[in-house]
Amino acid sequence: MGDVIHTLPAVSDLARARPGTTVDWVVEEGFAELPRLHPAVGEVLPIALRRWRKSPLNAHTRSEFADFRSRLQSSRYDLVLDIQGLLKSAVVGKLAHGPMAGYDRHSIREPLASLLYRQRHAVGRHLHAVERSRQLMAAAVGYAPGGPLDYGLRVPAFTPDWLPQQPYAVLLTATSRADKEWAEANWIALGQQLAERGIASVLPWGSAAERERAERLAAAIPAACAAPRLGLGDAAGLLAGSRIVVGVDTGLAHLAAAVAAPVVAIFCASDPIKTGVLADSYAVNLGQHGAAPDVATVWQAVTAGMRP
Repeated sequence: MGDVIHTLPAVSDLARARPGTTVDWVVEEGFAELPRLHPAVGEVLPIALRRWRKSPLNAHTRSEFADFRSRLQSSRYDLVLDIQGLLKSAVVGKLAHGPMAGYDRHSIREPLASLLYRQRHAVGRHLHAVERSRQLMAAAVGYAPGGPLDYGLRVPAFTPDWLPQQPYAVLLTATSRADKEWAEANWIALGQQLAERGIASVLPWGSAAERERAERLAAAIPAACAAPRLGLGDAAGLLAGSRIVVGVDTGLAHLAAAVAAPVVAIFCASDPIKTGVLADSYAVNLGQHGAAPDVATVWQAVTAGMRP
């Protein structure tokens, strides 16, 4: 999800620099809702590499892949841009009809991928992932990079019956690795402080284990609720309507920044220099690998950025 979100400002830059340009986007099927929220994106082409590689020789897999390739090859493109910079994404890009561009071998995560590009561009590896995407897009299309940081998402209002009637914060407690988690006692303390301010806590989840944790935390925090399962479009609406979002190193924290919600990101086992939350709105990264922030530090950032 992070790669998708980090690419959105590059699409906004392109739309601003080359009005009328349409972008078709190949994206892993689970994240297809996100590009559809950007007005400069035309066709979204979901791909299921994660699922297909589990049974590559299955007849259903081969049929789905043939359908995907047919859709991808139904258009001829002026440019095919591999922003992800992986061998698998470069191979998919080669299936499309059009000249392909990407990072040069010194700028890319998997240097072999650069051999498949017709155009190769140098982009500093020290830059944040959002800025790398913006610079690659500018170099490949031929305009000067820069301008406001705009993720470009157009998110409809989100007002389900289960949402608290009072102002709410979103607590993103789930992440991909156990060592990236913030202690449950910290979440409870933070939620209690929010409740004292009249702010309800909403806790989304993805897996069964994450749901159990969300429900456990919600039971310990006054005026809190574990959200039902949400698609990414609804999650974007939930985040956009919040007073503040606090989350560990997870894709939804980046989505909060992308919809201009004030966000505090907590890093416990990774460093935010290249992949922390980044936005022109309030976006704060706390902690680093092996040094998680304490509740007092997080609360200070929350009170500084919370919407009135």
